[in-house]
Amino acid sequence: MLALMMGVPSEVSRALDIVAERVRCQQCILFLGAGVHAPPPEGSPFRYAYDRRPPIGRALSRELAGGCDFEGRFSGEDPGNLQRVALAYEIEKSRGRLVDAITGAVDAGKEPSPMLRALAQLDFPLVITTNYDGLFEQALREAGKRPRVSVYKPEPEPTTDFDGETAQSPVIYKLHGDIAHRESLVVTDEDYIQFVLRMSDKEPYDPIPLSLKHFLKRWTTLFIGYSLLDYNLRLLFKTLRWRIDPAKVPDTYSVDFHPDALILDVWQSQRRYVKFIAEDVWSFVPRLYELLRGEELVP
Repeated sequence: MLALMMGVPSEVSRALDIVAERVRCQQCILFLGAGVHAPPPEGSPFRYAYDRRPPIGRALSRELAGGCDFEGRFSGEDPGNLQRVALAYEIEKSRGRLVDAITGAVDAGKEPSPMLRALAQLDFPLVITTNYDGLFEQALREAGKRPRVSVYKPEPEPTTDFDGETAQSPVIYKLHGDIAHRESLVVTDEDYIQFVLRMSDKEPYDPIPLSLKHFLKRWTTLFIGYSLLDYNLRLLFKTLRWRIDPAKVPDTYSVDFHPDALILDVWQSQRRYVKFIAEDVWSFVPRLYELLRGEELVP
């Protein structure tokens, strides 16, 4: 424990202690983003082979752009803009082939990183993710747990609620869809427009389960694998907290080694939406694991 915590800034240490206590009480929501699949930094004792990890963000976009005539048809546009590239791919080929390409990129032959496996061993009864893959569910099953998956539905229909969430049988809400439910993916510009419209639907068609909204008002939330520079994430965050009295919003932490200075000032200093933990995933997760498990995370 001492070796891991030496040199850790006091504000990071305090945040770790608070998050660890909430996890012990099974009152912390884990919010997973694509950055959880990032490669380990240079000098890390952990390994995560390139061909075993999903491409994230702009890398996935460029892979899709290479599979269609994006640069030929849209010369000068950014091939790293996933929403635009995905829409072009869908128009040129088909929705089915777009989903096939995403599935092949993010799931086929991929495996959970050491950090995902470590998080799966901790006591998070409720997980929200914008990742399409099933790698965290795989890590949970490998840890002897029984994950239950709830998936966003793009078309208005009554939303099925959940109950009985526990650390051993956690609920995973796939906010941007799941490759196992091909119709559910939120990836193109048009998908995001539909997603925003769906967020305004009222009960019983509200796509966010009632239990999830209940816990978002009461439990600490821990974001891992996100950058709040992402406009869509900020929109999503504010949508989930829409019309909630700020005095009743529990602490929210975001693990972000280099938070944008402007976002940091607005979201942490001024509006106090989020408290940033200046760590990368490959440093933060082993520290949290050791605090909770009382043993070092061994590579």
